[in-house]
Amino acid sequence: MPTSSPALTDRAAADAPAGGRATDHAMAKSPPRAKYKRVLLKLSGEAFGIAGEMGVDARELDVIAREVKAAVETGAQVAVVVGGGNIIRGAALAEAGHIPRATADHMGMLGTVINGLALKEMLSTLGQPARCMTAIEINAVAEPFIRGRAIRHMEKGAVVVLAGGTGNPFFTTDTCAALRATELDCDIVLKATKVDGVYSADPKKDPAATRYESLTFAEAIQKQLRVLDMTALAMCQEQSLPVLVFDFKKAGNIRRVILGEPVGTLIRNG
Repeated sequence: MPTSSPALTDRAAADAPAGGRATDHAMAKSPPRAKYKRVLLKLSGEAFGIAGEMGVDARELDVIAREVKAAVETGAQVAVVVGGGNIIRGAALAEAGHIPRATADHMGMLGTVINGLALKEMLSTLGQPARCMTAIEINAVAEPFIRGRAIRHMEKGAVVVLAGGTGNPFFTTDTCAALRATELDCDIVLKATKVDGVYSADPKKDPAATRYESLTFAEAIQKQLRVLDMTALAMCQEQSLPVLVFDFKKAGNIRRVILGEPVGTLIRNG
């Protein structure tokens, strides 16, 4: 009876997994799993610009888009509500006189559309599918916000950038974030700020200010902490929709939050 060649036997032994060990391919690390399936990120208009200046800064826009793209790569579905304070502040304009508050707020909504289009195009440039949807119809430049369509876009892997606020004057983009997160069945609202959470006082003015790791909505409202406006906080409290306040300027923080790492201050019902 013929026997196997020693060389062939040695080669077969080398190719086979030793002792049942997994192959290199099987041992490759799988990507980390997102803690939250669907999130709503709230970005202020100031995030798109440089402090003290108006308009959209190309470098800041690039940073934001790359951070959002990295967040999507965790497997989470992402919607983004954008503010427009770097373009125009409607409330401040109304307080200065001559322009009714309702008109000034609509001007502010148009400012958010500028930021929304900028973010959508930057994401597309980076290879991340994105859609810009607006609460006020501007069909030539963006899709109107339709709940089912927005959810479908996210399910297909696109980032949905939500502009135009709620479409109604006298409501802030914070309230829009709470409303859209509720409508889109998001697991959490991520409030992007320039500080690493919620403090007992302004840390830039009060060196004794302490940072909260977590709060209840009742505590945030009772202490009048400037987290979101009161309408938005009340809506999140009623809907049991948690809010996480974090420093988005630190690279990778949006991704860390979605993965469930301890970042910022978490606000929820007690």
